[in-house]
Amino acid sequence: MTSTDDLNAPLGQGQKKRRIKIPVSVSQVLGAGLALFFGAFVLWAAFVNNPFGGEPVAVAPINTKMAQAANSTPTVLQGVSSHYDGPGAMQPQPVPETVPPPKTTPGQTVTIIDGKTGQRQEIQLNAPSGDTPAPAAAAVPPDQKFAEITPHGTIPKIAADGTRPADAYAQPVKTIPGKPDAPRIAIIVDGLGVSESVTAEAIAKLPGAVTLGFIPYGNDVAALAARARDRGHEILLQVPMEPFDYPDNDPGPQTLLTTLAPQQNIDRLYWLMSRFQGYVGLTSAMGARFTAFDASFAPILHETAKRGLIFVDDGSNPRSVAGRIATANNLPFAKADVVIDAVATPLEIDHALGRLELAARDHGSVVGITSALPVAIDHIAKWAQDLESRGIVLVPITAVALKAKQT
Repeated sequence: MTSTDDLNAPLGQGQKKRRIKIPVSVSQVLGAGLALFFGAFVLWAAFVNNPFGGEPVAVAPINTKMAQAANSTPTVLQGVSSHYDGPGAMQPQPVPETVPPPKTTPGQTVTIIDGKTGQRQEIQLNAPSGDTPAPAAAAVPPDQKFAEITPHGTIPKIAADGTRPADAYAQPVKTIPGKPDAPRIAIIVDGLGVSESVTAEAIAKLPGAVTLGFIPYGNDVAALAARARDRGHEILLQVPMEPFDYPDNDPGPQTLLTTLAPQQNIDRLYWLMSRFQGYVGLTSAMGARFTAFDASFAPILHETAKRGLIFVDDGSNPRSVAGRIATANNLPFAKADVVIDAVATPLEIDHALGRLELAARDHGSVVGITSALPVAIDHIAKWAQDLESRGIVLVPITAVALKAKQT
């Protein structure tokens, strides 16, 4: 029913505004957006050349010349490749540093696929010529005949023909012309192999006739010992042995101890021997108690003789029985007569070198020993420069060691 006010109201006044209704829902908008997206995707797929269809792909450059040489030279790749491991999962995988070529037969065709374009290329591998010589067999290392394999590694042994490692690794003696019987001095610088810089300085500055002793604990001891041999030095293995105040004063891992059974010490000796190769013999590192105890020391020197090495007593222990045991085992033996750096000052080192010269003239040969102090290395290097002019020859340790009788 219409009210009186509605009939009396002026036309066009008092009417409510009508809202404009859009006949489109939210779902229709989303549908249109998806249709537009898929339409763009179809157009992209139609005009873009991508043979892998969106699969996960890793791109790497390929040199076709490498493929042509695949039948003779391994291919070296660097970087990472990828493999597909489930939807959306790309896991980086390390590439081997050297990837061997696939096994092929002469004249075989290899197909290479370009990772970017998907294009395929076939490469014909050349058949080897019938005149191509077969690869030579690997040469046997010259030291191999002196090597025995143990659970700890390689240790020295006497060769099948009876040659001792001490003789094989000995350096030649440079004589003074016209003076074949000139007095001889052998000098040992020990404590090397732990500090690379100190060891490198000793190798570089000292003449080749100086013998170098290496502690078997350095990370690069094998490489440093090999470098010393290349520079003409004879080298010794310093074996840690029990001092009187052990364990307060501990020479290091695998120390030979008087409290161990002989076979236990032999096993430790094998471990120490395996740290590097090419030494002519052994000397002690500390060892005042051990070198005075026959029951423990004798089996070690017997093993040293059995393996064709020499033994050098550092002269620090007046109670050492090394000389007597060495004679009983036909073991080449030397003993240090003068400790060059007993007082490590330039003046006292020069005095010690002077005493070496006097002893060499009196006895024909003499042995001096020093630790690898820079001051000692510098003064020995300078002293040795004009030693021959004074009628004395500097020789490696094997030249003054008492020779073992050949058996």
